Amino acid sequence: MIIWTTLLLCLSTIAFCAVKRVPAGQVYSLYRHGKPTRLLQPGTHVVLPLLDRVAHRIDLGGRVLRFQEALADARDVRGTVYWQVLEPDRADAMIDQADQLIRRGALEALQSEPANIAADRRELGMQLKQRLNGVLRERGVMVTRVELDIA
Repeated sequence: MIIWTTLLLCLSTIAFCAVKRVPAGQVYSLYRHGKPTRLLQPGTHVVLPLLDRVAHRIDLGGRVLRFQEALADARDVRGTVYWQVLEPDRADAMIDQADQLIRRGALEALQSEPANIAADRRELGMQLKQRLNGVLRERGVMVTRVELDIA
């Protein structure tokens, strides 16, 4: 009797782990043996519990990245970058490094344009947005807005 109860508990646990529910506004990337298999769209899905694992939970809504950096001319630049994932299949490979890519790209752009920092913040934000989108669009990510505060 104990063996049957244990077996039933093990089977029910495996069956419970086989069902994945993906909430609306998110996409899960499913990996098998360390390689991407497919994307799970919102809804309920059945996966192989001992082989498949969810590697990334990609939020399709907007995200916010704040940064603060001192530039070479002794000015502090604070900014907020609003971005979102447009193509989860492309963004899956780099989603863990997205914040670092955006931060590095923004700081490189600001350091390469020191004369424009004193100019209109809105215009500089638009240029920064275009420059970041040039790099990130091919990776399935889009910057929607950039706000800068220069001290």
